[in-house]
Order: sequence, then C-alpha cells, then structure tokens
Amino acid sequence: MNWDAFITCAVTGSGQSHVKSDKVPVTPQQIADACVEAAKAGAAVAHVHVRDPNTGAPSRDPALYREVVARVRDSGTDVILNLTAGMGGDIVLGSPEAPLPLNEAGTDLVGATERLVHVEELLPEICTLDCGTMNFAEADYVMTNTPGTLRAMAKRIQDAGVKPEIEIFDLGHLWLAKTLVDEGLIDDPVLVQLCMGIPFGAPNDLNSLNAMLNNMPDGWVYSMFSIGRMQLPYAAQAVLAGGNVRVGLEDNIWLDRGVKASNGDLVDRSVTMLSAMNVSVMTPAQVREKLGLKKRW
Repeated sequence: MNWDAFITCAVTGSGQSHVKSDKVPVTPQQIADACVEAAKAGAAVAHVHVRDPNTGAPSRDPALYREVVARVRDSGTDVILNLTAGMGGDIVLGSPEAPLPLNEAGTDLVGATERLVHVEELLPEICTLDCGTMNFAEADYVMTNTPGTLRAMAKRIQDAGVKPEIEIFDLGHLWLAKTLVDEGLIDDPVLVQLCMGIPFGAPNDLNSLNAMLNNMPDGWVYSMFSIGRMQLPYAAQAVLAGGNVRVGLEDNIWLDRGVKASNGDLVDRSVTMLSAMNVSVMTPAQVREKLGLKKRW
C-alpha cells in the first residue's frame, strides 16, 4: 500500500479522442489551461502532448510546446511538467501484402536528437521515454523505439538534467529499462509508468500487473494507469499496489456512464477516491523532493 501518492494528469494525448469529446484540449492555450485545471484539482504532474491547433492531429512542433510551457509557467501555477518524447517513432506499413513502401501519411520516424528538440530547449522537470517497440492497436502501425535509439535518447535526457519517466507497455520493456539503468544511462531514483490495457501490450488484469510488479526493482518509483472505463478503478489499484496514479483525457474521456469528463473532473474524482482510502495526495514540492527533480522556473 502506498499511503503517500502523487497524481499525474495526461491532459490530451495524441489519439483521436478530440473527435469524440469537445473537452479534449487541442490548442496550446487549451492544453495549458488543462494543465492548470488539473493542478488546481490536485495533480502534481501534468503530462503534455501537443496537437495541430487547426486539425487536432498529433504534432511535435517545438513552437507549440514552447507556447504551452510558457502559458503554464506564466500562470504562476505550481505543477510539474512532463513533456512527451514519444512522437517521432511511428511506422505505418503500406499493407499486409505490400508493407513497403511505408504509408507516408501515418509514418513519422526521426532520430533521437530530433525527438528531443523541445525537451532540450524547454528543460521540463520530466519527459517520457517509451521503453520498447510494440504493435499498437491499429492494423499496420508499429510504435518503434529500438534499444539503440533509446540509449541515445536516454543519454541526451540525462545530460540535459531532465528526469525520464520510463513508459512500460509490456514486460520486455521493463527488462530493457533495467538494462539502461545498469548501463548508467538513467539515474536514481528511477521513475516508471506502467501502461496497462493498451492493445497489444500488457493486459490490465491482475496477473499481468503482478508480473510487472514482481519484476520491479527495489527503490524504483512507479505509477500506473489503464484506459477507458478501467482508468478510475486503476487509480485505486495503483495505490493498493504501492504505486502512484495517472488519469486524464489522453486515456479516457468519461467520468460516469454517459457523462464526459474534463481533466479536472478526473483528477478531482481520483483525489476523492484516494482521500477515502486515507491516502495523502502529494504536492508538487513533495514530488520534487521524492524524485530529485530540477525546477528551473
């Protein structure tokens, strides 16, 4: 049981949720406002993707990140920003019978340096490191993160003084994360996010979760989440399993049956659940101390 837990709010993501709910933030101002809303509701960490403000499509444009970060910082709200570095590892095959050439419309595959331009410029306290390759839900899409690319990214993140949050979608990803730590590319305390229930990674059943937890090294700090209707149950499951909580519109757009959520709603519901379990919800300052983060603003 974790009696002192922090909440991360993943405010927008990169999927098509914006066409399903008008509460999903799209523009830099909307995304920044969502970070502030989540923080005021009790989230210590805001996990940030950016989108094309005209289409809602996922983007890795540094200018969009720059605007989001500036707006959050100018708001005076104390929240730890966690910028994704997952964009730029997308491969979409041409078809099952003709995989090459790749589908140019969906493929966005760039090098380690380009994937970290916004991180090295803006120096958030945390950025993500997706620790593995997997078939990701759709027929011909592969989320691509090779060991070589991850080693290069981990070294650049370390040199920038940013804390990587290692995204673990399956058990082999945890093995790879241990390897990066053993090679001195990730510093203590190690921060992990267990991403459960995403096709076709680790299912969100307890047997799969326990396999992850039984292979978690001592001293690592971990959060966990699941998607859709299992997001809020996993907020309770996380602390019962010794971890921390992630909610947000990246992974779930519903508060109750037929009731669409805002990011603040999901954080508020999580705070209520944790408080009812006598779990103390950590502040950004407490999380910084726990993780040894560098606040630069």
